[in-house]
Amino acid sequence: MATDDKEIVSALRTALADRVGKKRFDLWFGASTRMELRDGTLTIGVPSPFLLDWLRGSFRRQIEAACVGALGHCPRLEFLLEQTRPRSVPVGPLGGPPRGKRADDTVRPGSAQAAQSTGEAVPADSAPRRRFNNLESFVRGPCNRLAVAAVEMVCRRPGEVSPLVVYGPTGVGKSHLLEGIWTAVRGSRHGRSAVYLTAEQFASGFLQAIRGSGLPSFRRKYRGVDLLIIDDLQFLGGKRYTQMELLYTIDTLLREGRQLVLAGDRPPAKMCDLGPELTARLESGMVCPIEPPDLETRTAIVAQMARRLEVSVPPAVCRYIAERFTQHARELSGALCRLKATSQATHQPVTVAMAEEALDDLVRQSSRVIRLADIEKAVCTAFGLEPDTLQSGRKAKNVSQPRMLAMWLARKYTRAALTEIGHYFGRRSHSTVAAAKKRVDGWLSDDQSVELADRPTNIHEALRHVEQCLRVG
Repeated sequence: MATDDKEIVSALRTALADRVGKKRFDLWFGASTRMELRDGTLTIGVPSPFLLDWLRGSFRRQIEAACVGALGHCPRLEFLLEQTRPRSVPVGPLGGPPRGKRADDTVRPGSAQAAQSTGEAVPADSAPRRRFNNLESFVRGPCNRLAVAAVEMVCRRPGEVSPLVVYGPTGVGKSHLLEGIWTAVRGSRHGRSAVYLTAEQFASGFLQAIRGSGLPSFRRKYRGVDLLIIDDLQFLGGKRYTQMELLYTIDTLLREGRQLVLAGDRPPAKMCDLGPELTARLESGMVCPIEPPDLETRTAIVAQMARRLEVSVPPAVCRYIAERFTQHARELSGALCRLKATSQATHQPVTVAMAEEALDDLVRQSSRVIRLADIEKAVCTAFGLEPDTLQSGRKAKNVSQPRMLAMWLARKYTRAALTEIGHYFGRRSHSTVAAAKKRVDGWLSDDQSVELADRPTNIHEALRHVEQCLRVG
């Protein structure tokens, strides 16, 4: 393949990753999938019949659209089964170590880390390579009271409430609770086997099992444990075969009275493309929300983090941080780390004045975080639309053009993938989002007037109006 063709393929892979999302791209188009452009034909080489059928049936349209976006046309596609390719050491999508591992992060046989990834029981005298959280260090408040009660019930009587699903936005403590369950069950005197993994690890393990004809071993690992914990459940959206495997795993564990605990960023019923059968299984147990922490809970979280970091932070500073950083606990942790480093560098105690100076840029950055809901609200406010109008199926110009503008702003101000933006604005496809961005770019380059809220409006003035609403909001 010529150098120019290699550069074209690199651009094509980038366009495809942007279209399907980085996680899905790494999973299905990583190092095991080869792309080659030669003589007007794009060859997609894969190592297994399953992967061949899956890519050809599930991603052909996305590949064709990515080709049009990157090349201006779609070459002839050829899906090729490369059964004679020699097996190699698994590598990440860019030729580095396997996804999720650093080059020096090897897994020792029999270690807790190996057991978590393989499903083997962890020896009693073996500790996780990284320190898992425990339930005693979880800060409780009105925002998480129901979830904490359910978790304690699971720890006391595993299997009685199964499956347990906790959900909420990032940084509210879902993973902390899941790790706390693992720690409590592993530390009990009953010797129960427990596995903690993410949905991405489950999907990757399932795919590797299919490629290596190791399904029986994969199923024994996850269906033979007393406690199975899966985090980031939303990652399985749209992965039909992995969902079926998880469904059968759940059925097996429930029949045998085992315990399942799962976490996601939304309730199961609102997870995109999760499937009715799997959703029904997840809702058959207990589904508990975790809300963002209120001011008092955030203040308590800051105080506890300060103790763990071994830095003396007065209550007034704890409250100052809790008042300024309201999105999630990771913001609070970052602010405290900054204060500790500043205190050590200047040899000064932590005070409110020092915190104001040291955290000034972080406070300003935090105030500029923009989400899809913020963009929707700003567009509706700017053009006098009712809430949820942009998520409706209405196609009139006074709705479709503000919707396109909102999608354009989402691409500019957020890191959301095309599919996530399309799903948010009325379950539309990623190609609709890409077309909307192109359309608005055309408006801007031609300095057009568009129909917004039943009146002609210059596109530059419209954008300034919406962006002003974003800053105020």
